[in-house]
Amino acid sequence: MKSREVTSHWDLIIRSKSSVFDLDFKSIWKYRDLIMLFVRRDFVANYKQTILGPLWHFIQPLITTGIYLLVFTKIAKIPTDGINSVLFYMSGITLWNYFSSCLTGTSNTFGSNAGIFGKVYFPRLVSPISSIISNLMKFGIQFLMLVLMMICFSVFKGEPFYLGLSWLLIIPLLIVMAVLGLGLGIIISSLTTKYRDFAVLIGFGVQLLMYATPVVYPLSFIADKSYKFLIVINPLTYLMEAFRFAIFHHGILSIYLIYSLGFTCVMLIMGLIMFNKVERTFMDTV
Repeated sequence: MKSREVTSHWDLIIRSKSSVFDLDFKSIWKYRDLIMLFVRRDFVANYKQTILGPLWHFIQPLITTGIYLLVFTKIAKIPTDGINSVLFYMSGITLWNYFSSCLTGTSNTFGSNAGIFGKVYFPRLVSPISSIISNLMKFGIQFLMLVLMMICFSVFKGEPFYLGLSWLLIIPLLIVMAVLGLGLGIIISSLTTKYRDFAVLIGFGVQLLMYATPVVYPLSFIADKSYKFLIVINPLTYLMEAFRFAIFHHGILSIYLIYSLGFTCVMLIMGLIMFNKVERTFMDTV
């Protein structure tokens, strides 16, 4: 009798990673349905048993803008470079909220998902990527409110409303901001598996970083300040200024956006390598 060769066709093959540079992006695409399931989970979890639900994304920036108007415009007398103060603060809050949500959401990837990671196999990067996407919905709501406020100020107060090609910059700027939040977040997440202090410091650190970013003041305000160096080396500075240029067509695009893009790429590569390394052993330390 002739021996028959039996070939097996497997739906899924799980292999050990031989190197920290072994990044399987193809498997992440295969699990895109799981990403959307996590996005839906985050949305439902955030608004379950709440009365106002997504309306909080309208209320929070309005209250924050009111406080900034009182503190930074009325008391501190900080100029806004000719942009209406309300629109200036709302634009900064809208972009900053997205970045800070991405950073804090991804920085606790291992800690918040330890129960799932220990039971079911799927690419671990699915979790932080889903956090980035779910935060896009919050950004969309707040950006819509910003546009409505710009229209209202234009109709009732005669404020200039610019709608041109520069608005196309918003999408690439948002992608860079999301990638930067992802890169920094997974670096912090990788470190917190061993050093829990980072989890405690992340909230405080995000607040400090906000004041080192032109969220409540224009870049021109710190031109002659002694602490200018701290603001200039912050890659978020040029992304924030470019975002305001895109929607208000005010100022100029800085060549230092290249620096922000390069910094983002470096943080993403470092984050992926660290995440890939910690992923294999985090269940022993988390």
